[in-house]
Amino acid sequence: MTTKRLIRSTTVLSVRRNGSVVLAGDGQVTLGESVIKHTAKKIRRLYNDKILSGFAGSTADAFTLFSRFEAKLEQYHGNLGRAAVELAKDWRTDKFLRHLEALLIVCDKEQTFLLSGQGDVIEPDSGIAAIGSGGPYAQLSARQVAEEAMKIAGKMCIYTNDKVTIEEL
Repeated sequence: MTTKRLIRSTTVLSVRRNGSVVLAGDGQVTLGESVIKHTAKKIRRLYNDKILSGFAGSTADAFTLFSRFEAKLEQYHGNLGRAAVELAKDWRTDKFLRHLEALLIVCDKEQTFLLSGQGDVIEPDSGIAAIGSGGPYAQLSARQVAEEAMKIAGKMCIYTNDKVTIEEL
């Protein structure tokens, strides 16, 4: 029995809030246990800069998937949902593609999807999607976002300090 290796060594995070969507990815590239690059670009703009896509996993595999996904976007005139489903179908059934080891997050102004080679096309309920080894750590609760934002404000703004009160319902 063969098992796919765990996609790790990166963090890609999508956050949707107040009609805006952000896709962020770290720049670290590792080879075994060594960090060999700090400034890799794991996020791409596609389809006339209307769609964002980020990857975790093998770089060569991810670029192959970016290329295939971009072709699906062209074929379906920028329809993100349709392109995502069609790529996932191909990824799962095509002899060549099904061996690719990567995960993708794709998003536009209205939708976000997490795509995998197992045929997954997941639209998160929370407006947050994360992949890679850092993914679970990047999904902060509303309280954690507020705490971090206040820490930053306290360090940067002379009218704000680090003595913060937070109430949560």
